[in-house]
Amino acid sequence: MQDLTLVMAQLDPLVGDIPGNTETAIETVREARIEHGADVVILPELFLTGYPPEDLLLRPSLETRLREARARMAEKVARDVMVIVGYPGRREGGNWNLAGVLYNGEWVGEYAKQALPNYEVFDEQRYFGVGDAPLVVEHKGARLGILICEDVWEEGPVQQTRDAGAEILITLNASPFHQDKPAERLALLEQRAGEVGLPIVYVNQIGGQDELVFDGGSACVAANGELRVQAPHWSVGLMPVLFVQEDGAWVPRAGEVDEDVSAEENLYCALVTGLRDYVNKSGFQGVVLGLSGGIDSALSLAIAVDALGPQRVHAVMMPYHYTADISKQDAAEQARMLGIEYEVLPIESMVESFMETLSASFAGTERDTTEENLQSRCRGVLLMALSNKKGLMVLSTGNKSEMAVGYATLYGDMVGGYNAIKDVYKTWVYRLARWRNSQEPAIPERVIERPPSAELAPDQQDSDSLPDYDVLDAILVRYIEGDMSAEAIIAAGFNHDDVYKVVRLVDRCEYKRRQAPVGVRVTRRGFGRDRRYPIVNGWQPGD
Repeated sequence: MQDLTLVMAQLDPLVGDIPGNTETAIETVREARIEHGADVVILPELFLTGYPPEDLLLRPSLETRLREARARMAEKVARDVMVIVGYPGRREGGNWNLAGVLYNGEWVGEYAKQALPNYEVFDEQRYFGVGDAPLVVEHKGARLGILICEDVWEEGPVQQTRDAGAEILITLNASPFHQDKPAERLALLEQRAGEVGLPIVYVNQIGGQDELVFDGGSACVAANGELRVQAPHWSVGLMPVLFVQEDGAWVPRAGEVDEDVSAEENLYCALVTGLRDYVNKSGFQGVVLGLSGGIDSALSLAIAVDALGPQRVHAVMMPYHYTADISKQDAAEQARMLGIEYEVLPIESMVESFMETLSASFAGTERDTTEENLQSRCRGVLLMALSNKKGLMVLSTGNKSEMAVGYATLYGDMVGGYNAIKDVYKTWVYRLARWRNSQEPAIPERVIERPPSAELAPDQQDSDSLPDYDVLDAILVRYIEGDMSAEAIIAAGFNHDDVYKVVRLVDRCEYKRRQAPVGVRVTRRGFGRDRRYPIVNGWQPGD
């Protein structure tokens, strides 16, 4: 019986490192051939540049570097294996998102992506021309149809490739993660395979790149849409798919399938992966963060330790008059639990020095949030000083609910190079903390159970100025991700005053969010790449 082994290479490229990514591709093919007897090795979309390369695509020297990379692959890759790899290319005066086919030292085919996404985090129409022709290559008796990512989300390219004679569809992908995305992908593959009656091999990227994080989960479905093979999510590796001929058709044999995990575990892995790659790919020695004894910094600390190891994480408690004793105790306890470097730097003298300097300027005014923000800004100064001195990146710890309504201090707790939980709603912060503790204790239970507070004023609680987080997050999801108007949210059963307060805060605080550090994007509509609103505008919140 004739058979064919395709190997899905689920890899984590470094954007811009064309030589490094090329060597990874060469080594990957060698390993796939030796370990799995690969006939075909498939690498992700735009692998040689990494995804997304953004305006690196406009650099004049890019094409020269890619030609050198492809020449090296042609020289070094084994002659008896076909390689399908993604890269950009300048052809006929334009840029294209391409999949190249290498065999026996020659580039025997090149496919240009036809469906260019221009929504959510995608901006491909800025850079690429639209392909219009299918590519089907024959290898060892099998006709392989090549597609790239968004092509499989639309009917046209898939049907066109089927009509061109493909017997197996292969799609190269750099598909970012967001909550519920893995299930959406599998449902799509099942639908497309059933529509054209062909098996689909779907190879996805892994790892973090700035705000984006890629979960892998490369998969093969049979012609009826049944899942036959799936690579693990959140790990680099090779996954073989064995095809055999049965009744004149190529059929994938059942192989390993990654087990389903909870929504909390999937999200937590995304945050760990995004932070780990941002720190490591940027060359930081580690991270430093303010540990307040509250839930957000506690979860951020657990993520940092899981991403980098305790030896690369430094936490600082910076108490003031309003810092509760239990906050100090819980912060110290968590530092002990996780085995990190920890110190206490009181800020009373700093705040008092600033207040003395400002006393004449503040004469005749009432105490307000100015004094509260000053506490936060003193903490930001200390964190940045430690960052400079020790070569550590400051990890900020504000969640999406707070960032949405501006419940954060510019140049204070918003100081930082990255924020692992920037796109995580407060209600999910609690869910993640409980899930992490279910695996192994990492956060003191009292931190999870006590009411949240910024501790910038006596007996302060978040609920003093915001709706309860269950209500707040429900409103935010509808307004930010659903684009519902204030009146539509009220009609859905929410309190009029709460809704108008929240949407006004969201609109008013765009200027703050523009100055916040980047962070892992895990929802359908994160601030920054997804949701781009003008800072100055006259839009009315009821619209």
